[in-house]
Amino acid sequence: MIRYRFGRDDLLHTRFAIAPLMELLGAFYVLRRPDRSPVHRRWVEWAAPRVPTLDLSLLDAAAPFGGPYWPVFVSPPPREPHPTIETELDRVAATPPEQVVAEITQRYGADLPAAARPFVDDPARALDRLVDQMRSLWAAVLAPRWAAVSALLESELTARARGLVAVGSRAAFADLHPSASWAADCLTVRGTGRTADVDLAGRGLLLIPSAFTWPLVWPRIDPPWDPALVYPPAGIGDIWEPAPTGGAALEALIGRRRARILRELDRPAATLDLAGRIRVSAGGISDHLTVLRHAGLVTRRREGRRVVYARTLAGDALCR
Repeated sequence: MIRYRFGRDDLLHTRFAIAPLMELLGAFYVLRRPDRSPVHRRWVEWAAPRVPTLDLSLLDAAAPFGGPYWPVFVSPPPREPHPTIETELDRVAATPPEQVVAEITQRYGADLPAAARPFVDDPARALDRLVDQMRSLWAAVLAPRWAAVSALLESELTARARGLVAVGSRAAFADLHPSASWAADCLTVRGTGRTADVDLAGRGLLLIPSAFTWPLVWPRIDPPWDPALVYPPAGIGDIWEPAPTGGAALEALIGRRRARILRELDRPAATLDLAGRIRVSAGGISDHLTVLRHAGLVTRRREGRRVVYARTLAGDALCR
């Protein structure tokens, strides 16, 4: 059981983030033991045939199952709310060699397996190979489906952050996970296999929703992490449902012309550019862009004499 104890300033410093590396490691776990994650069955059926040709031996050694300690360098804490996978892989590659040796040794002790020995014998070269393996796995099984996963996580962040601001701590932590409960300024997480009493001491708590941790939570309390909790958000069971074909649903929601404009903004464009592509007057396009901008689906910026429009994250999600 782990207790996160909140002081006066900790709720102010509680924050949310998406961690692509955490998703990558979670997806790797699911692929190795798919029977434990029936909610991801559709994804496993699609992803598993893409993996056998990949060399993932170093990733397997750096992200083992079980045990009281998991090497931290393979998934450092995110420094921003929504980092890219390349940003996170760069941080893995920049891990000091002595840290790699120390964490691998702490994980395995005297029982160092042959697959993990490169991290001790030549940690710099092993790191380079590890990052290559992680990048290959991402490209094969997550990059093509990242839009769906990212949309789910973003919606979870928005809902939790809104609840924290509007209602307070009870809303932020309510229904977080069956193993987590909030009472008397303390978030208690049971069934973790560890026991710790963590005084947040003004650091706040980092909350990271993750599709591939299901059905578990992953408390993070080992340095260099600040206190964090990785948890599965609601709605995971729906993300692998086949997407509807065509654009009829979007057109029915916002109208055929606005749906066309929103799709055309997969790359930023000015009013005249859109008018030329769609063959509609610039005035008509401008009226539709105003509606889309007020709805939070597009944004605009000035580039010299031109005003360029682009889709927002909400616009991207709606198009998906």
